Amino acid sequence: MRLVYTFIIKNRPMKLKSILLMALVFTMQCRMAETKNKYGYPLSIISDFDTYFKQTEADSNKTLIEIKTRIPNIILDIRYATENNFLKKVFYKEAKAFARLPVVKALENVQGELNKQGIGVKIYDGYRPYAITVQFYESFPDSTYVASPWTGSKHNRGCALDMTLVDLKTGNELAMPTPFDTPAEESWADAPVKDEIAFKNRELMKSVMAKNGFTVEPSEWWHYNFNGWKEYPLMDMPFDVLSKTLAK
Repeated sequence: MRLVYTFIIKNRPMKLKSILLMALVFTMQCRMAETKNKYGYPLSIISDFDTYFKQTEADSNKTLIEIKTRIPNIILDIRYATENNFLKKVFYKEAKAFARLPVVKALENVQGELNKQGIGVKIYDGYRPYAITVQFYESFPDSTYVASPWTGSKHNRGCALDMTLVDLKTGNELAMPTPFDTPAEESWADAPVKDEIAFKNRELMKSVMAKNGFTVEPSEWWHYNFNGWKEYPLMDMPFDVLSKTLAK
């Protein structure tokens, strides 16, 4: 509190109420800095079912929906349930994708619009437990491509999708500037693209997603954030817990 006392002495003309308010804010900031989650980072996360359940009871939009149950014809290629990812390690026990209810509804509209063009969506990842974000960052500490545990990821909020486009007839992925999960400037959402077809496909996906309430992550052409992500808390609920909850 020494800094607060010094401030009071130097600013005697200020109203006492304002000074006390500043002292309160300062104290709260100190306490917040000292509060750490179970992984050792100063960030609040929801990891217990009761808290999550109460939130969904109060607001159904906070429900994490298994995407495949709502959009049956969507293709899943959950890379973090395999070793076919940039860290060459299995992180998920189940190859499933979840997202908040409004996110899934918006994605359903995207799928419907693309299907009319003979194109579909392939999902690489959706909701990601905070514990996995911690593992990612501690293995690859570059916040350009991996979310920091100090801030959390929009994936942790159930409001981000990693995806690409596929040909509905063949199931093959459409050409894109780089493979998924390539940590390089060529993967940036606005990076120059020599391949005209890859450029066209990337821009088509950006256009359709933007129309339905998503914004592309600047450093990853495959990563889309739902525009209302700030309304949703950071989560650390494992897939198996969510699956059991949704089955009830």
